[in-house]
Amino acid sequence: MTKGSNTSYNHDTLLLERFACRKMFCLNLFSVFLLYVSSVIAATARTSPPSGAKVVRQSGTQSGEFSTISSAVASLSSSGGTIFIYPGTYNEQVSINVPNVQVLCYTTDISSYKQNVVTITHNLNAQDNGGNDACATLRAEKDNFKLYNCNIKNTFGQGKQATAVAARGTKVGFYGAGMYGYQDTLLADGGYQYYSNRYIEGAVDYIYGKASAWFGECTLASNGGGSITANSRESASDPSYYVIDHSTIVQASSATSSLSSKVYLGRPWRVLARVVFQNSALPNLINAAGYSTLAAGATPIFSEYGNTGAGAGTSQRVTYTPINAAIFKNAVLGSDWSSWTDTSY
Repeated sequence: MTKGSNTSYNHDTLLLERFACRKMFCLNLFSVFLLYVSSVIAATARTSPPSGAKVVRQSGTQSGEFSTISSAVASLSSSGGTIFIYPGTYNEQVSINVPNVQVLCYTTDISSYKQNVVTITHNLNAQDNGGNDACATLRAEKDNFKLYNCNIKNTFGQGKQATAVAARGTKVGFYGAGMYGYQDTLLADGGYQYYSNRYIEGAVDYIYGKASAWFGECTLASNGGGSITANSRESASDPSYYVIDHSTIVQASSATSSLSSKVYLGRPWRVLARVVFQNSALPNLINAAGYSTLAAGATPIFSEYGNTGAGAGTSQRVTYTPINAAIFKNAVLGSDWSSWTDTSY
């Protein structure tokens, strides 16, 4: 009996030990799963400022923080710095007047503009307020500027030029941003510029200037009839391009009527404008002519490659220059493009 009792006792103990081990294994596995989920969420969200950043919080501003973006910019040193912005609609004109500035905005999805919760808005027009650059809601005047997951709007509307963003520096990047206007939404007019996973809305010349700019994986939304681009390249020695790559053209939800055949890919603001649409979706919004006129005597280079959709046919294009291969980033942004762009976008 004693032996039988010991055998029973040892068997029960073994079962308990096995149960405890399995329970511990499951707990450890669950802990690993939670760590994995946390890392995935952290990798796709930006909900707190990095160390050393200037913090902007519109309501409930805490000690050491700023309630406006302009005040945070004014506090930067001459060598630049990082600004983190909490959710809110900031009604102000913001001018970045020092180089090496990075603006990070709160978001639960860093990969896209669709979850943006920070908006900068203003409503100046160019004719009454000093010109295209001077009227811009966001004026990115200096080199090495980066902005992430922010919506920028000029709400002036129709009737006059009204810029949302004036980008005048070189080696600047806009990631997961939204830009909203009607005429002249984005002034891309500096050196090398990179736009990725972005939304740009407008009707007339809503991407204009003469930067060497790459627009990748962007949504270009027309809210009225007119040209998407108005490039201002003037010299044959100017290496600049506008290249729109793997992007989609759509009718904006704010458009009040059908824009079928009322949208043009571009018109030359200056005589040697150069624009390429490649590997992009061109719907029936695009007029069969593709391009319209602006500068007198212009001989622009308007090219397309690998596009799809009802508006992608090129047989009726005017002032059209065929190309046999897609343009690569190094031709537009320089051989060192990967050193200053955020290649995670």
